[in-house]
Amino acid sequence: MTPDELEELIKQRLERFYERRIANLTQVQLFDVLKRKNPYLLRAIGISSAAQLVEIVLQQHIMASDETLFGTEFIEPVALAVSGGKKSSAEGIDIEVEGEISYKAISVKSGPNIFNSSQAKKMNEQFEELRRRLQQYLRQTRKQFDPILGAAYGKRNLPARGKRSYRHVAGQAFWQELTGDPDFYLKVIRLMKDYPEQHRRVFEQEMDKAKNRFARDLLNQFAEADGTLSWEKLLKYNSGGNNE
Repeated sequence: MTPDELEELIKQRLERFYERRIANLTQVQLFDVLKRKNPYLLRAIGISSAAQLVEIVLQQHIMASDETLFGTEFIEPVALAVSGGKKSSAEGIDIEVEGEISYKAISVKSGPNIFNSSQAKKMNEQFEELRRRLQQYLRQTRKQFDPILGAAYGKRNLPARGKRSYRHVAGQAFWQELTGDPDFYLKVIRLMKDYPEQHRRVFEQEMDKAKNRFARDLLNQFAEADGTLSWEKLLKYNSGGNNE
């Protein structure tokens, strides 16, 4: 892939990421977000105005959804495109890359968070299921099955050992694993150039609209006549019985 092709890929994936971010903002509703928040914590940190509450819950919602959206719309497609491999149809596996002596199965994650024991067990099972499906082909071609859990950023790089059958590669090592280029992880961020700033202007306009919607609904449903937030009303909505 040439530098121009890589830049175009990054540009396209950023466009798609922002399309999904903006769609998320236009669809999100205060009442859905409040159902998932901890009213006790929100009260304990000293929020006293609708504007403060709206700012916090919207930012929390965006940050949580951004992690998923960025992985789905940017990290995974870029990783697939530069790997030279194919999109896997196996559950839990994203990319399959066939080399001269190895057959890499890669599960792509946005970040380096280590799985707990049950998640690691499931990851092992998913890699093992793919290995069984490929067993005859691997035997015929004499290629080694190489399962990898890859993280787009971070420094945690671990060999397969113990109950974990797969390698864990992150950050620079992950992108080098895919491309053979030790500087590729830097190229990704360099080639973003000013594209995020171009998209952010429209995003901030939609954010302002969402803040206005949230403030309107919050004051209509969870405020006293004088404009004071009613934490009891909010708590009843969040945690009260069905008859509340």
